[in-house]
Amino acid sequence: MKVCLVGSSGGHLAHLYLLKPIWRDMERFWVTFDKEDAQSTLKKEKKYFCYFPTNRNLKNLMKNTWLAFKILKKEKPDLIISSGAAVAVPFFYIGKLFGAKTIYIEVFDRIDNSTLSGKLVYPITDRFIVQWEKMKKVYPKAINLGGIF
Repeated sequence: MKVCLVGSSGGHLAHLYLLKPIWRDMERFWVTFDKEDAQSTLKKEKKYFCYFPTNRNLKNLMKNTWLAFKILKKEKPDLIISSGAAVAVPFFYIGKLFGAKTIYIEVFDRIDNSTLSGKLVYPITDRFIVQWEKMKKVYPKAINLGGIF
């Protein structure tokens, strides 16, 4: 199985990296920002850098949508995993067009309300994971796996 791990640098990247027991034995690649934490954390990983800032930035959304198309066409992942933020949106939608399964993990600090990225990908995500039981009121089809941190 080939996995695409996509997310902003910082907390989102740290969140995905904590899932290492799940992805360590899989063929994988990353999509994140070209920032110092991503460079050091993913030093030995296959990675692609996306455009940022992403939140509410239409220009970079368009650029990342084209980037998602090119990367996903080339890499053909079976699964796309993200914990946000906005860069997940084009990768999830384009990934679905290419037949990839998707898993979205809503961030830990959302206890009773949604993120914009979560709202946008929720309708098309194969597995939507929350870390608080209260979040199932916000996302009724979600699975609560408890905290990852």
